[in-house]
Amino acid sequence: MKYLNALTAVVCLGAIAQAASPVPRKAKDFRCMDASGQQISISALRGKVVVIQFLSTSCSHCQAFSRMLSRFQTEYGPLGFQAVGVAFNEATPEMVKKYVNITGAKFPVGYASREDVLGYLGVSVLERLMVPQVVIIDRGGQVRAQSAAQGSAELQDEASLRRIVGGLLK
Repeated sequence: MKYLNALTAVVCLGAIAQAASPVPRKAKDFRCMDASGQQISISALRGKVVVIQFLSTSCSHCQAFSRMLSRFQTEYGPLGFQAVGVAFNEATPEMVKKYVNITGAKFPVGYASREDVLGYLGVSVLERLMVPQVVIIDRGGQVRAQSAAQGSAELQDEASLRRIVGGLLK
């Protein structure tokens, strides 16, 4: 029994130690499927400034953030900006289609498993994860900003996000 408790403690501490992903760092590829079955690949967007929104399709904050990202896509898209949404609340293609219709998202929105998203974010399964989670990747494929597991007001604030994205587009 003592061995099992010690092993559990080591596993939990290891998971917590990996929970904080350093920034800046090389962006790993992340792939998901959109509602029509097409694959979205983050590595295919290299050369652009990318904002990934990890979301829950039923979250009102996520919906508001997607509307803001749609404005960014319209304004900054011609300059090399690309927004991407990834639903991970056990979303189905139908849920993603409904989300796009509700938000008017003007960027690709796909879906992936919670495990894949947590792995990409470097967040422990033991942490409470708030949505939306935001990751910003520069043209060279480096993660320049990422939400904390508990969320990030700065990355969800339009003025702050404009400053970050605008600086990376220069």
